[in-house]
Amino acid sequence: MARISLRSNTNDGSELTQIRSFLTKLDVQKYVVYLGFLAIFLFFAATLHDDGFLSTRNLSNIVLQTAPATIMAIGLVFALSAGEIDISFGSIVAVSALVAAMVMRGQPALFGILAGLGAGIAIGALNGVFVAFLGLPSFLVTLATLGLFAGVARSLTNLQSVPVLNDFFTEFFGSGSVAGIPSLVIWTLAAVIAGHLVFRETRFGAHVIATGDNPNAAQVSGIRVPRIRFLVLTISGACAGLAGLLYAGRLQAAKYTLGESDLMTVIAAVIVGGTALTGGRGSIVGACVGSLLMGMLNNGLILMGLSVSGQMIARGLIILFAVAVSLREFNR
Repeated sequence: MARISLRSNTNDGSELTQIRSFLTKLDVQKYVVYLGFLAIFLFFAATLHDDGFLSTRNLSNIVLQTAPATIMAIGLVFALSAGEIDISFGSIVAVSALVAAMVMRGQPALFGILAGLGAGIAIGALNGVFVAFLGLPSFLVTLATLGLFAGVARSLTNLQSVPVLNDFFTEFFGSGSVAGIPSLVIWTLAAVIAGHLVFRETRFGAHVIATGDNPNAAQVSGIRVPRIRFLVLTISGACAGLAGLLYAGRLQAAKYTLGESDLMTVIAAVIVGGTALTGGRGSIVGACVGSLLMGMLNNGLILMGLSVSGQMIARGLIILFAVAVSLREFNR
């Protein structure tokens, strides 16, 4: 009997050791966004079930409202994964929406779409030139262009909003649907699928990760690091330009304030979604789930009656937690 007991204790100790080893090796950052999404959803479902949180209309509104932020998050994943950062996307959103709306005053919708997207791509490329070919830090460059183009957005229409009266544009980018699926959802799904495939299944995506992980080693291995840096910032600008079109289509108007409040939300979504601040790791799908998580959090806090300041505090705490987890996993 004593031998059996000893053998059992030994097995139990071995199993505990294996469990500890598994938990130690488990990439918490990869799953924290999904666990967090589930936890927050269950919390609001339990506490706000009488306030309409679980209603189909409310849940669909969360998805529709987060569409522009999700598109911006996709671009930021590319930038952060390459070891860069772009904080100018809020201003790019406003400029792109305003340019598109102004062009459509006297031109067909196609010209407005091309002008809006072109503005976003041009600003992203400008950021890329300063960072990739002039060697300036991306944080300082995009901080400067954030302020620069915020001023441009204000001066374009003298602080006045520009209505978007083109029915094709508003349906294509906002209120329309295909087979019962809202156009905003279609745009989001298309962007997430395309971004994920490019990021995970192409040589360019591998080069982005390699550049963010170790730019010197990437350069030695034949990767054109300046070109990668230029392209990821251009992609970020293009995504912000598309987000501007989605805002203009959904709201049927463009205003200089579009995108101003998205900085914290998008950064939180990307970091919570598994993209490392230090570069070399990212997740498009995780950023999408992170964006939905932030939208659900904002929605739930509003239904609970929290003020704007309370919502900002909650977002700040989530960013702090996500950064702590990200750096802990990096330093492990």
